[in-house]
Amino acid sequence: QVQLAESGGGLVQAGDSLRLSCTASGLYAMGWFRQAPGKEREFVAGISWFGDRTYHAESVKARFTISRGNAKNTVYLQMNSLKPEDTAVYYCAASNGSYYYTPDFQTWGQGTQVTVAS
Repeated sequence: QVQLAESGGGLVQAGDSLRLSCTASGLYAMGWFRQAPGKEREFVAGISWFGDRTYHAESVKARFTISRGNAKNTVYLQMNSLKPEDTAVYYCAASNGSYYYTPDFQTWGQGTQVTVAS
């Protein structure tokens, strides 16, 4: 059974940065999703199990970066130039297939709140 442990959310001001971390119990393609109140869940970024291929949603491209640590089972989401519209619960997810096909993401972390004040 895959287990995911997330950390790194919080309350920041617009323009600030945050880094989210997610450690998995094994090696998988991974992704970050977010869900704001009243909105559908959005696929933010994905990374291959080796870390050589990534996907970023247009809404976060050039501001957010997904990466893997030296310990390949840890994935980060570096979020820069945060905006109030980035406010959401952010979820780490493990894929049983690709890093960009959202139905492959079957295992979810508990979520971490990111709040960006204007």
